[in-house]
Amino acid sequence: MDKTQIDAIEAAVFRRLLAHLDERKDVQNIDLMNLAGFCRNCLSKWYMAAAADENLSVDYDAARERVYGMPYSQWKAEFQGEASAEQLAGFEKNKPE
Repeated sequence: MDKTQIDAIEAAVFRRLLAHLDERKDVQNIDLMNLAGFCRNCLSKWYMAAAADENLSVDYDAARERVYGMPYSQWKAEFQGEASAEQLAGFEKNKPE
């Protein structure tokens, strides 16, 4: 495979990941952090960093809208629940340093 093909495949995988996360709004960011060490906000930050690598400027709100499929404030109001004590304890135990 050449670089163009690899880039196209990786872009398709990213789009599929976003679609999968969109289908699983029941999975909270804290669950993702506790199980996988990253969440939708991490993806947003990685999106911004990748844009910067290409000398493009994408602000955090725009990156989060791309990842969440809507403004973050809307997603938070509609889909984000309160973290349980167990979830918070798991996050404290496993959070990145």
